[in-house]
Amino acid sequence: MASPSASHPDIVIKPLSERDFAAWEAQWLGYLGFYEAEVPAATRLVTWQRLLDPSEPMFGALATIDGKAVGVVHWIFHRSCWTVEHSCYLQDLYVAPEQRGTGLGRLLIEHVYAAAKAAGSTRVHWLTRETNSTAMQLYDRIADRSGFVQYRKQLA
Repeated sequence: MASPSASHPDIVIKPLSERDFAAWEAQWLGYLGFYEAEVPAATRLVTWQRLLDPSEPMFGALATIDGKAVGVVHWIFHRSCWTVEHSCYLQDLYVAPEQRGTGLGRLLIEHVYAAAKAAGSTRVHWLTRETNSTAMQLYDRIADRSGFVQYRKQLA
């Protein structure tokens, strides 16, 4: 359900729908560009299909101002060995450069908090690059830093 933000009535955050593909893809490509990453077109299409499939634990929302996309967020529900309830992983968060510093990032994160709470999750977690100091200023105000370091190994 799309609705304006109480604190920013010009910003609408809405669940992704079939007609949002072009706007979503532009925001997603902006996100990937920010992280200097590439995802093949075929993978983008599978991701899009998963985000719209009600049987998948993946979700997304688009932030708009006057109908123009200005941000996107993706989250995934997953089981945890540490809780009975599902956890929520905020996987991707992107705010268009011209909207950074306006509170939009906080609104998108709070959107995920609300979705996770409504789904019965007791935790939302995410990662960022250690060099993403601007975003970390926000994250440090609205969440607790875990103190964990991520390791990973590419298998394919």
